Amino acid sequence: MNNHVSSKPSTMKLKHTINPILLYFIHFLISLYTILTYIPFYFFSESRQEKSNRIKAKPVNSKPDSAYRSVNSLDGLASVLYPGCDTLDKVFTYAKNKFKNKRLLGTREVLNEEDEVQPNGKIFKKVILGQYNWLSYEDVFVRAFNFGNGLQMLGQKPKTNIAIFCETRAEWMIAAQACFMYNFQRGPAIVHALNETEVTNIITSKELLQTKLKDIVSLVPRLRHIITVDGKPPTWSEFPKGIIVHTMAAVEALGAKASMENQPHSKPLPSDIAVIMYTSGSTGLPKGVMISHSNIIAGITGMAERIPELGEEDVYIGYLPLAHVLELSAELVCLSHGCRIGYSSPQTLADQSSKIKKGSKGDTSMLKPTLMAAVPEIMDRIYKNVMNKVSEMSSFQRNLFILAYNYKMEQISKGRNTPLCDSFVFRKVRSLLGGNIRLLLCGGAPLSATTQRFMNICFCCPVGQGYGLTESAGAGTISEVWDYNTGRVGAPLVCCEIKLKNWEEGGYFNTDKPHPRGEILIGGQSVTMGYYKNEAKTKADFFEDENGQRWLCTGDIGEFEPDGCLKIIDRKKDLVKLQAGEYVSLGKVEAALKNLPLVDNICAYANSYHSYVIGFVVPNQKELTELARKKGLKGTWEELCNSCEMENEVLKVLSEAAISASLEKFEIPVKIRLSPEPWTPETGLVTDAFKLKRKELKTHYQADIERMYGRK
Repeated sequence: MNNHVSSKPSTMKLKHTINPILLYFIHFLISLYTILTYIPFYFFSESRQEKSNRIKAKPVNSKPDSAYRSVNSLDGLASVLYPGCDTLDKVFTYAKNKFKNKRLLGTREVLNEEDEVQPNGKIFKKVILGQYNWLSYEDVFVRAFNFGNGLQMLGQKPKTNIAIFCETRAEWMIAAQACFMYNFQRGPAIVHALNETEVTNIITSKELLQTKLKDIVSLVPRLRHIITVDGKPPTWSEFPKGIIVHTMAAVEALGAKASMENQPHSKPLPSDIAVIMYTSGSTGLPKGVMISHSNIIAGITGMAERIPELGEEDVYIGYLPLAHVLELSAELVCLSHGCRIGYSSPQTLADQSSKIKKGSKGDTSMLKPTLMAAVPEIMDRIYKNVMNKVSEMSSFQRNLFILAYNYKMEQISKGRNTPLCDSFVFRKVRSLLGGNIRLLLCGGAPLSATTQRFMNICFCCPVGQGYGLTESAGAGTISEVWDYNTGRVGAPLVCCEIKLKNWEEGGYFNTDKPHPRGEILIGGQSVTMGYYKNEAKTKADFFEDENGQRWLCTGDIGEFEPDGCLKIIDRKKDLVKLQAGEYVSLGKVEAALKNLPLVDNICAYANSYHSYVIGFVVPNQKELTELARKKGLKGTWEELCNSCEMENEVLKVLSEAAISASLEKFEIPVKIRLSPEPWTPETGLVTDAFKLKRKELKTHYQADIERMYGRK
């Protein structure tokens, strides 16, 4: 049951409309240029293709269930970045001493905020932002030390939990470093987690305190102190008694005063909990993963090894939620190597972002980052937006772009560079992310081959696709920068090893030919301590082998390729057995259809009581409206989405795409429901990383499920 969709260059090329005779002449010129540029390339450069073809990981013995290790860690797994730095406070102290006055955390100044009335009458808040203001390594260290001391003065004890509920910003990282220094266990701020972890103190922002937190503070009986990172909020009459609100500056001042009196503090051990990070709960109630200092350090050691020449010249843009392991790990990698971290948000990222006032600059234009992490949802949006712009170009511009795109795709597949195309054709697209990106790190969910190749071509950089879980401190695999193959996630990191376990029910075995397949198990120092107050689930998902090494059973199905790279081909929880006995991978169906211009998001659904797949689709407003116009259908947006005729028209498009993607007949959705409302983390239907929450989606669309399957 191999779910790999073909990703050869020929299947991903764009279609042009050029006169055949002119096209012949253009191809002649391209061939001549290729030959002339290939000669020096051949003699003076090792091909990316040669590097890509190297063996990257090997099994440690000849048994089918043998673990695979990176060729750089065959003799032993890496666990520390710097000698003697076995806790996160020691790592930061080392970095502070090495990079002392270098810039570390940057925040843009808000010059002006104004309300902008949209054509539909809605009001959007727009901002004009200034330059980045920077804190040095020394500045951040002093602020974190004082803040931690201030929290201690407010009664926060070592090895007790504290919640950070805040946007991704410099103060988040300062607060986290304070917790690492003073051995406070950082947790999240959702009601279930706050009560489970018995939190007494929350760190937040004014906006979140007055919106999301306002309704839940009364549900947290142990809460005593709320610290706002950006000044004191207005007086709040409904505030529960016994809760005191402080500003971060006031707590830092309290700590600075106390530190002069040499107040002692408890330092963490490598085995102490650094973070209790709750999984996004895509299949049920969130679980708190206990991540130790040694887990995080091992993970970031493995990740850093995959980024060549990482150092003081690099600039990272931070905008994904820091409450997630992908962003926290990426920022800690940068912090420990002398990089600058400039903060942003999804609403201010680019010049065209929703909160940026027209004519002013987004964060990437101002910061010009060299490194960026993204989840597939964001990359898919960039891909669709650029392709929409291409479709609106004049015939000449569009065909020039398509020729350059297809030419570069061919060259990339041969491991070659295309400096002229990069400079003249793709420079404008590249400037969307600032123009200096040298590596895009992608994690959180599988990235489609089409989107990955688009990012390679248009942003002129490798996409380091990775695989890891909160339960493995984010560590697992990351593809090497010269590996431009699509549809796989790279070799095991130097901090961990990976083996494949037979899964009989799904038909996956580590003895399969031509490639071994099975459930992915991750072992090593980065594998976490288990779930907070959930011994049963810990025993189900984790185990220790005879050598005392911890292993995580991921529930994902993988396949090792001959060079030691891993491909994710299925997920146990996504596999559904239909009434007739066929197995359908819901993730595979979604991956085949989600990149259609007509589709903004899609969730496939099936169960064992019925013989066919159905789907919920968030259509693209522009594309659906145009399709309705062509078919002579009229109505408001809601009326179009609720129209049976429209459902059938969209279903035709999905079916054609499914056949092109080589889906089996039983995998193609037979009925769909069009959703007029987008799925956002605020709706509760997707996680903060935009992964589908299947349980919530099923509940939300229960009436539609009954309609599509026929009531029984």
